[in-house]
Amino acid sequence: MSTTLNGRFTDDTVFRKEVGVVLRSLLDQIDEIDADLDPRLTPGNLQVLFEADGSTFVLSQQTPTHELWLSANLRAWHFRCLDEQWVERDTGEPMLDLLGRLFSGKVGDSIAFELD
Repeated sequence: MSTTLNGRFTDDTVFRKEVGVVLRSLLDQIDEIDADLDPRLTPGNLQVLFEADGSTFVLSQQTPTHELWLSANLRAWHFRCLDEQWVERDTGEPMLDLLGRLFSGKVGDSIAFELD
């Protein structure tokens, strides 16, 4: 993500483009999980329905703050891109680690996500 300057995107257009790449990559990986998942991608938003229990995870872009927000299991997390990695703004936990843990807990298998 060479399009960031000191952890910030150079402008909103670049941010939206990079988020689109991230969400598309996650969608492709979620599609490969052998579980009853219904992922849907719209511009700036990835929604995953877990058909077994009807719960939903939502990862959405927040352009004014240049963050990705995750809503899952009645909680929320806010991620910023720092040092070319998306990390939770309060804890510093990498987004991909958190997503892997949350998805693993829902589907009962070990899930790991990565970005190109």
